[in-house]
Amino acid sequence: MPSLKRNPDAACCDMRGFLTFLILFLLSKKSMHGQEIADELEKRKGERPSPGTIYPALKMMHEQGLIHEEKKGKTIVYSLTEQGKQSFKVAKLKFVRTFMDVI
Repeated sequence: MPSLKRNPDAACCDMRGFLTFLILFLLSKKSMHGQEIADELEKRKGERPSPGTIYPALKMMHEQGLIHEEKKGKTIVYSLTEQGKQSFKVAKLKFVRTFMDVI
């Protein structure tokens, strides 16, 4: 997958199941740990994603510089980096362009 540091539009909008987009959206509202992210995704999608779905996505997003990890005891809290905030803006525009006429 292309590095966001080279091309901010390239990987910010991985829409496989919208997981990256949804995580960016959630973290744009507030910092969260993995369980909170899973809880919020369950509310929105109607089913709870497995840790095997969420944590690899979080790892990829961290490696791409989209999110920051902060250890608080045994818990890791995730928040958007400046690059993540910019990528979310691009992702929202792509989402609207793609789905505007669906509604």
